[in-house]
Amino acid sequence: MSRSRAAQAVLLASLAVLVTACGGGPDGAGGTSQAAGAPASGIPDTAAIVQGVQKDAQLNAALPDNVKQAGLHLASNLQSAPNNFYAADGKTPIGYEVDLAKAIAAKLGVQVTHQDMAFGSLITSLQSGRIDLTMAGMNDTKARQAQIDFVDYFTSGITIMIRKGNPDGITGPDTLCGKNVAVVQGTSHQKFAEAQSTKCTQAGKPAVNVTATDSDNQNQNQLRTGRVAAILNDLPSAVYISRTAGEGKFFEVVPGEPIEGGPYGIGVNKANTALRDSVQKALQALIADGTYGKVLQAWGVEQGAIKEAAVNGGS
Repeated sequence: MSRSRAAQAVLLASLAVLVTACGGGPDGAGGTSQAAGAPASGIPDTAAIVQGVQKDAQLNAALPDNVKQAGLHLASNLQSAPNNFYAADGKTPIGYEVDLAKAIAAKLGVQVTHQDMAFGSLITSLQSGRIDLTMAGMNDTKARQAQIDFVDYFTSGITIMIRKGNPDGITGPDTLCGKNVAVVQGTSHQKFAEAQSTKCTQAGKPAVNVTATDSDNQNQNQLRTGRVAAILNDLPSAVYISRTAGEGKFFEVVPGEPIEGGPYGIGVNKANTALRDSVQKALQALIADGTYGKVLQAWGVEQGAIKEAAVNGGS
């Protein structure tokens, strides 16, 4: 992942406040609504989308026998809204990745269980056979492809978050010249901002004034008060923060493709090609019938949608 683990922990703390402020979340399968009625602000009700997925008998027949009998055992690092995180009850996994995993399992005709696991343990657990799949905002890279296979399901990258209404007129990286921009220390966002600053000065424009902190929450406060004109963040997190902070009244995301984008991949043991291919075909079917797009749209992250569920498509 592009963030350091420490930076992710800081982001989680920030997002946890936002989720808690929403007053609750869905209660389970497919994102069903909370007991009190309508879903909490920022957390969509995706139950009908997931429950509408029909089993494909041919895909089910091609699954390994152990998966047919026991279902899919999937591990995530459940602390990254809106990818995958816990509802307000602290027990129920939710997020667009959770919904996609349930939809894939439904297409395959099996159940899926989620296990919360340290990010650094995901690949080794997959290699040892303790789990069947990983789905945790993990970038599909050539280095990781040497260890596991991937079925790509999302394109992420750096996104520019600005104040609502875009008072500073920021429309892309080139308009950051001469602006105050906040990033989290030690992330790819900081590297990009510094590289963009060099491009600005080489073009005879003012440098980007980069402010690096240890807190994404601190960066949000600086943006709200106008001390910075923009924050750089990963696409899903930026979209989620923009939708939930101040009930969507504080921030917005600059439209466009993610900067320096790359795919997230569902990890599969390299020896389990039957499962890998079944998952790929199930996801491709969900893309084709519109289920995939509906899930991403519900969570507001359709900017990261892919058209083809490639195997090991990362670089």
